[in-house]
Amino acid sequence: MPYPLYVAFIWHQHQPLYKSRTAGQYRLPWVRLHGTKDYLDLILILEQFPKLHQTVNLVPSLMMQIEDYVAGTAFDPYLTLALSPEDTLDQEQKQFIIEHFFDGNHRTLIDPHPRYAELYYQRQDNGREWCLEHWSLQDYSDLLAWHNLAWIDPLFWGDPDISQWLEQGRGFTLSDRQRIYSKQKEILSHIIPHHRKMQETGQLEVITTPYTHPILPLLADTNAGRVAVPDMTLPNFRFQWPEDIPRHLARAKQMYWERFGCKPRGLWPSEQSVSPAILPEVAAQEFEWLVSDEAVLGWTLKHFFHRDGHGNVLEPEKLYRPYRLETPNGDLSIVFRDHRLSDLIGFTYGVMEPDAAANDLVSHLEAIAHTLKSHQSDGTTTLEQPWLVTIALDGENCWEYYPLDGKPFLEALYQKLSDHSEIELVTVAEFLDQFPTTETLPADTLHSGSWVDGNFTTWIGDPAKNRAWDLLTQARAVLAAHPEATEETNPEAWEALYAAEGSDWFWWFGEGHSSNQDAMFDQLFREHLTALYVALNEPVPPDVRRPVEDHARARSHGPDSFISPMIDGRADEQDWDKAGRIEVGGARGTMHRSSKVQRLWYGVDHLNFYLRVDFASGTQIGVDIPPELHLLWFYPNRTMHNSPAPLADLPDEAPMNYLFHHHLGINLRTGDRWLQEASDHFQWHNCPTQAQVALDTCLEVAVPWADLRDVEPDWALRVVVFLADEGRFVANLPENALIPVQVP
Repeated sequence: MPYPLYVAFIWHQHQPLYKSRTAGQYRLPWVRLHGTKDYLDLILILEQFPKLHQTVNLVPSLMMQIEDYVAGTAFDPYLTLALSPEDTLDQEQKQFIIEHFFDGNHRTLIDPHPRYAELYYQRQDNGREWCLEHWSLQDYSDLLAWHNLAWIDPLFWGDPDISQWLEQGRGFTLSDRQRIYSKQKEILSHIIPHHRKMQETGQLEVITTPYTHPILPLLADTNAGRVAVPDMTLPNFRFQWPEDIPRHLARAKQMYWERFGCKPRGLWPSEQSVSPAILPEVAAQEFEWLVSDEAVLGWTLKHFFHRDGHGNVLEPEKLYRPYRLETPNGDLSIVFRDHRLSDLIGFTYGVMEPDAAANDLVSHLEAIAHTLKSHQSDGTTTLEQPWLVTIALDGENCWEYYPLDGKPFLEALYQKLSDHSEIELVTVAEFLDQFPTTETLPADTLHSGSWVDGNFTTWIGDPAKNRAWDLLTQARAVLAAHPEATEETNPEAWEALYAAEGSDWFWWFGEGHSSNQDAMFDQLFREHLTALYVALNEPVPPDVRRPVEDHARARSHGPDSFISPMIDGRADEQDWDKAGRIEVGGARGTMHRSSKVQRLWYGVDHLNFYLRVDFASGTQIGVDIPPELHLLWFYPNRTMHNSPAPLADLPDEAPMNYLFHHHLGINLRTGDRWLQEASDHFQWHNCPTQAQVALDTCLEVAVPWADLRDVEPDWALRVVVFLADEGRFVANLPENALIPVQVP
């Protein structure tokens, strides 16, 4: 019997608990703003394509906050200011508005709206102090309105009120802003009911997550961090409270029943984190299936998922199937997402033309089907057994970087999938109902890891993260010392604990991720702990009163995430805010003493490697710095042809005397560029290149991975920058290191 290629999309809708348990108000607006932009429209677009079935995870902490806003009992500082008469704003409030009411990707949320863009570029070009001195009350009123309007999804722009506001553009009054807020609540009010409606019609499967999004394996035992990273530095105090796991699962299950009138079948374990220790509790709560990442499967099977040059898995039979986990409390099924396909939607397709991006994803699915067919022993041209490709990712954050919030991309993708005769979109549960799991993974050998590199280093092991765990462990022990404080007699203490156990706080502590709200996440975590002590009538420890870490960003740091900057030589701050940064000016060395090159920025997406070079103001090419820049790629532990850098006067010291495989030369005066690849006998031969180069206030470079023909996904490599004059070496950047790059 021939089968289509089955595909399960799982969208993860989540926000942490932004409500301060000490102040009683919301600290940040992201539930409200993502609620008007991302949650409802995603399923409304899907509803237009009834053949397509998908799975959506609504996290309990998100649903609670949505309901607070719908009830009119949730107020955050942004909302309070938006509903304040502009003539009552004081200096501090105006500074906050200037600083934070442009939060969002300016290319997609601000630039398309002329009045909003006008105010934004006044701030960017003239500075914040200029705005404070020159803006009228009407400017503030318009900005307060636009910050809320821009976060309303384009799917709703046909609403008569919203259409009128968008056309109006300026001159907004307090009454207008109040009506915009009412429209936000109206959109929010439909989110949960419409998910229930679409689940009842069979087009959606709605699943859940542990109550406040904790990492269950670390609640069971923080020593689980050493499974993937044996030399991990653990917190001073061991957190080991496995009894909290069934509490989180039971509360999530109860919340789900109250809103959907049935039991949840699927569980998205927070951060797709799993371990053998959590499985019996998941089964005991009658969940049927859960989802994790391909890296977890790879660690479990002791198998690395090799990919071809297009990023497609070479051994698809291992990844694209559900597995059975046998526990003392019953069997569970588990599916593992295709990490690369999920990341393409999450980080790359937003910068592509929507139809081309949709075609690319469909072509990957077709390639998977082709490989599966080619591996069949009978040589047939149809799939002779059912396979399931799982694509699972955040359902909210990526759309901010897509034109029109991803609507053109999703519509193009869904139309192509609806028309495709050999691809069928299903919910996970309906696939399992039709094709019960046959392949078993021994539950005790399941790897302990997450969707980030198959380990827990994003949440534990860093000094700041460990300090936070120590604070949490001490608070948990204090609660345990009060056996009279049960969930029934002292719910405030337990709710504060659950909130503090959420994964999001640990995500932002220490190295790895940063935002302009790091200090607020730190504060919220400690406010949840403070509320626990207060509820128990215990003194609040001094360490809970102090920030977990200093939130001044290190001058040099690695990338936080994928980047996709526009290459125009203008150094847009949002384009590079997630990039790695290497400070150059002030370091030792001939080049660095002049400080004409001040810093390097670098990063990647699935399309390109990106480099930005910042120069001191007034730097003249060919006068203050040499007129040539050379990028050279070093591939450690790879067997390939390599050659010395094609420059004269190279010092015989590292890294100048390394052998390299790719070389991109750039003439900074003319913008000319040339690509070379090493060949035998230490020679170089010329190759075509689609590299982009732009020089204005800085130098920006994008080098397509397609240019680097021998590079494969998941490779670790190094890049060095040489400055030269007429082919003669002058200096290298960075002086004491190579730029580390991980190929997506």
